[in-house]
Amino acid sequence: MRVVALAGGVGGAKLAHGLQAEAGADLTVIVNTGDDLERHGLLVCPDHDTVMYTLAGIANREWGWGIAGETWNAAEQLAVYGEDSWFRLGDRDLAAHIVRTDRLRRGERLTAVCRHLQRSLGVAAAILPMADEPVRTRVRADDGWLEFQDYFVRRHQEPTVHEIRFDGMESASITPEARDALAGADAIVICPSNPLVSIGPILAVPGMQAAIARARARGARVVGVSPIIGGHALKGPADRMLVSMGHESSALGVARLYAGLVDALVIDAVDAALAPAIAALGMSAPVTETIMTDDESRRRLAAETLAVAAR
Repeated sequence: MRVVALAGGVGGAKLAHGLQAEAGADLTVIVNTGDDLERHGLLVCPDHDTVMYTLAGIANREWGWGIAGETWNAAEQLAVYGEDSWFRLGDRDLAAHIVRTDRLRRGERLTAVCRHLQRSLGVAAAILPMADEPVRTRVRADDGWLEFQDYFVRRHQEPTVHEIRFDGMESASITPEARDALAGADAIVICPSNPLVSIGPILAVPGMQAAIARARARGARVVGVSPIIGGHALKGPADRMLVSMGHESSALGVARLYAGLVDALVIDAVDAALAPAIAALGMSAPVTETIMTDDESRRRLAAETLAVAAR
């Protein structure tokens, strides 16, 4: 089965890891780049790199991001020189940003650079940025518009989010690689990532939803996995963000956002009572254990999700 997954952040990386165990090189992951930022003159792609390190087997399991056994000598020395230290880059992680930025300055596309990094780490799946053009997520809080990482890292997700925009989206487009992957997909999986700021930017890329619609029209099924369990997000601000943006923080709230796009939304057993209301939106709601605590649970959820897509 040829599988395309849409993913951002930690939850998306975990399911992508399970999907890679099931599909190997037949998996393509399209990742959010709206979280990208420039630090110390280098382009940092947090969601891409979280997925890449996870699929390469070198991610820090405790944090969910970064590289296991990381050290921070460069970051500490940068602080000595008076550089802002609220977003630190680890010593090993720094290498990816140096290589990425150098190759981009030499004229390579972001997709080509990312594929080079992945192959260097021996990643079996293909991880594709949602667009080659720069897109930056901004959130509006009480005191105005904030860059996403300013909100997420520097301010610890504390401000209430009232509005979201994706700067640069009007100049972006789906990449040939992402279009081809969707054109050949047997299953499309929307990972349990924040539907507003992780999946939302991917779906907003011009041409992305049309490519997904064409895949569905020829028989590929789209299956989402709810990132909200029992009304709460396991990690990150998705639950609070859904409420402040006027949505319901529940698997049903997520289903409403994905209505018309997905054929099924996999929900956790604690939310089984919501299945009939989700089904009324025109999608099935398979119930299982969706919390991924280790490799076995990641692979089990991936296998169950693909089984839903194969029905």
